[in-house]
Amino acid sequence: MQRNFTLSKIQNMISNFHTHTYLWKHASGDIIDYLEQAKKDGCTALGFSDHCPLPKDNIDNWPEIRMTKEESYGYVDKIRELSEKYDFPVLAGFECEWSNRYKSWYKDFLIDELKVDYLAFGPHWVENEGSFVYAPQFGDKKLLHIYTDSMIEAMESGLFSFVAHPDLAMAGWKTWEDEAKSCFGAIIDCAIANNLPLEVNGQGMQKPMMKTENGIRYQYPFDEFWLLAKEKGAIITANSDAHLPENVIQGAIKAREFAKYLGIEISDITNFIKK
Repeated sequence: MQRNFTLSKIQNMISNFHTHTYLWKHASGDIIDYLEQAKKDGCTALGFSDHCPLPKDNIDNWPEIRMTKEESYGYVDKIRELSEKYDFPVLAGFECEWSNRYKSWYKDFLIDELKVDYLAFGPHWVENEGSFVYAPQFGDKKLLHIYTDSMIEAMESGLFSFVAHPDLAMAGWKTWEDEAKSCFGAIIDCAIANNLPLEVNGQGMQKPMMKTENGIRYQYPFDEFWLLAKEKGAIITANSDAHLPENVIQGAIKAREFAKYLGIEISDITNFIKK
């Protein structure tokens, strides 16, 4: 059933650690545009998390959504420079997909060379038979299990500070049957074992609603997933996943409203940023 969440202030000020800029090629606005909007809306901390660059021998991996290695230096430098002008913490990070072949790149380049503050794990696809399949387009149980195994491997890598939109695959998986419960239950258990927060994602609430046999719902966040995460005792946070400056804090507020509706307590993600 559709629910209209208001943008009431849950707190007088609020943080967001999932922010995209024009470098993502699917978002609008530069770093300073998001900072100015965050300041206006009342922000306790802001983290930038554009999609990370990948080695040149992996340019087939969605190059249309990521900056180049060369652009990444300016991205981090600009965040550092502008952070000095604001009275709330401003962090530099990246959102990363997972493949074991990128593990050393994430560690050696993103963390050690660029010295970013955090990496967010954003599982959007699975690699299957040489191609990348977008999570909302999964059509069979095999892909859901590959997705689950990949997410578990990523969470156990020790590289990430939180898991972005862990329920993204439910945008295409229409029913909460035993297969989905089992796979997503394993994902939640792994997050708990590795002390990783799971993110309620405000951007999913901006997308067209889905018609299912049980009524109209968000593509994500997906109620049943979050109720299971709450029941199991997962650490749960909320972010905007902002694609426009005007959503940088408002999206995070809407995500928190969703959590509040389900009786979920939101954790401060600053306690989980890996240094």
